[in-house]
Amino acid sequence: MTLKSGFVTVIGRPNVGKSTFTNYLTGRKISIMSPKPQTTRNTIRAILTNELGQVVFMDTPGIHKPKNKLGDFMVKQALGSLNDVDLVIYMVEPIRGNIQSEDLEISSNLNEVQTNKILIINKVDKYEKKDVLNTIDKYSKLVDFKEIIPMSIIKEDNTKDIEKIIFNYLEKGPMYFGEDEVTDQPEKVVVSEYIREKLLLFLKEEVPHGIGVEVITFKERTNKNLVDIEATIYCEKKSHKGIIIGKQGSMLKKIGKSARLDIEKLLGTKVYLTLWVKIKEDWRNSNSMLKNLGYNDK
Repeated sequence: MTLKSGFVTVIGRPNVGKSTFTNYLTGRKISIMSPKPQTTRNTIRAILTNELGQVVFMDTPGIHKPKNKLGDFMVKQALGSLNDVDLVIYMVEPIRGNIQSEDLEISSNLNEVQTNKILIINKVDKYEKKDVLNTIDKYSKLVDFKEIIPMSIIKEDNTKDIEKIIFNYLEKGPMYFGEDEVTDQPEKVVVSEYIREKLLLFLKEEVPHGIGVEVITFKERTNKNLVDIEATIYCEKKSHKGIIIGKQGSMLKKIGKSARLDIEKLLGTKVYLTLWVKIKEDWRNSNSMLKNLGYNDK
């Protein structure tokens, strides 16, 4: 049987479940997740290979109104992913009234793209049926979707056939990655994201959005099943540094321990993780800092 393959981008507003969806389909934690919006900052490619072929999912940052250069970069990443892909998946939540302005703008961008489009209405378990029907009605009038699929990824409601539906819109083609590959991201990048995920989960609401993580050292000890990793956490304010470190270093230890456990699962080896915290005021508007942290178009 000739296999199918292709690139599929997943777009939508922040916190609608794009990363959860991507991780669910690939069966691995590739994209980090948290309840906070704008968790995903860069386009993450997650690879699904099965008996039907291969899909390279592009999990994109949430589309929002940017307030700094990092925000500009994130929105460009998301909208830029609409080009040169084989299928666009647009993810939304059910609505009780009219479509919000941000989603109207995204829909307008979708109408300029000739690629096949699927609408996934996520988190239907949290809404009434009339809200879901209202959402289907409103969005079907805006964009020519090939499929509109209500589902709950967390509850695994109506997710059974989603893989087959996606492959229906792909062409026969080559496998772009090996069968055992699940992402094209370097290990250092994935490690820095795992650390940032813990910062998002454990810290107060206003702190995590001003945080960046850079892996400085990634070294395997000779003849030992152990990897030494050093990473720097950048924040924008002195008060934030204190919150990240915590009383007698308690918060930093908590973040480090939780991140280390995930990193050890990823690498399949023991990890010695050292975290440093540095202040870089307004780094989200610094071109050099954005480049160092991997937030650049290249």
